[in-house]
Amino acid sequence: MRFHVGNMTCGGCARSVTKAVERVDPKARVNADPVTRTIAVETGASAAAISKALADAGYPASAL
Repeated sequence: MRFHVGNMTCGGCARSVTKAVERVDPKARVNADPVTRTIAVETGASAAAISKALADAGYPASAL
Protein backbone atom coordinates (compact mmCIF):
# COMPACT_ATOMS: atom_id res chain seq x y z
CA MET A 1 0.00 0.00 0.00
CA ARG A 2 1.12 3.54 -0.65
CA PHE A 3 0.47 6.78 1.20
CA HIS A 4 1.14 10.46 0.64
CA VAL A 5 2.56 12.07 3.80
CA GLY A 6 2.45 15.81 3.16
CA ASN A 7 4.61 16.94 6.05
CA MET A 8 7.38 14.33 5.66
CA THR A 9 10.09 16.65 4.39
CA CYS A 10 13.43 15.18 5.52
CA GLY A 11 15.29 12.04 6.49
CA GLY A 12 14.39 12.54 10.15
CA CYS A 13 10.72 12.64 9.22
CA ALA A 14 11.14 9.49 7.15
CA ARG A 15 12.66 7.68 10.15
CA SER A 16 9.78 8.83 12.36
CA VAL A 17 7.23 7.64 9.81
CA THR A 18 9.00 4.28 9.53
CA LYS A 19 9.02 3.85 13.31
CA ALA A 20 5.31 4.69 13.49
CA VAL A 21 4.51 1.95 10.97
CA GLU A 22 6.79 -0.52 12.74
CA ARG A 23 4.91 0.06 16.00
CA VAL A 24 1.84 -1.39 14.29
CA ASP A 25 3.74 -4.19 12.52
CA PRO A 26 7.36 -4.73 13.56
CA LYS A 27 7.93 -6.86 10.46
CA ALA A 28 6.58 -4.25 8.03
CA ARG A 29 8.77 -3.19 5.13
CA VAL A 30 8.68 0.57 4.69
CA ASN A 31 10.16 2.62 1.86
CA ALA A 32 9.84 6.30 2.77
CA ASP A 33 10.75 8.95 0.18
CA PRO A 34 10.81 12.48 1.60
CA VAL A 35 11.42 13.99 -1.86
CA THR A 36 8.05 12.77 -3.18
CA ARG A 37 6.53 12.69 0.33
CA THR A 38 5.31 9.14 -0.20
CA ILE A 39 5.73 5.84 1.59
CA ALA A 40 5.26 2.31 0.34
CA VAL A 41 4.42 -0.24 3.02
CA GLU A 42 4.40 -4.02 2.83
CA THR A 43 2.46 -5.23 5.86
CA GLY A 44 -0.27 -7.52 7.04
CA ALA A 45 -1.85 -4.61 8.94
CA SER A 46 -4.82 -2.74 7.55
CA ALA A 47 -4.48 0.57 5.75
CA ALA A 48 -6.66 2.12 8.45
CA ALA A 49 -4.29 0.94 11.20
CA ILE A 50 -1.27 2.33 9.36
CA SER A 51 -3.02 5.61 8.65
CA LYS A 52 -4.01 5.98 12.32
CA ALA A 53 -0.46 5.25 13.50
CA LEU A 54 0.91 7.88 11.13
CA ALA A 55 -1.65 10.46 12.25
CA ASP A 56 -0.95 9.68 15.91
CA ALA A 57 2.77 10.28 15.22
CA GLY A 58 2.01 13.69 13.71
CA TYR A 59 2.18 12.61 10.07
CA PRO A 60 -1.35 12.46 8.68
CA ALA A 61 -1.39 10.48 5.46
CA SER A 62 -3.73 9.83 2.57
CA ALA A 63 -3.84 6.53 0.73
CA LEU A 64 -2.71 6.54 -2.89
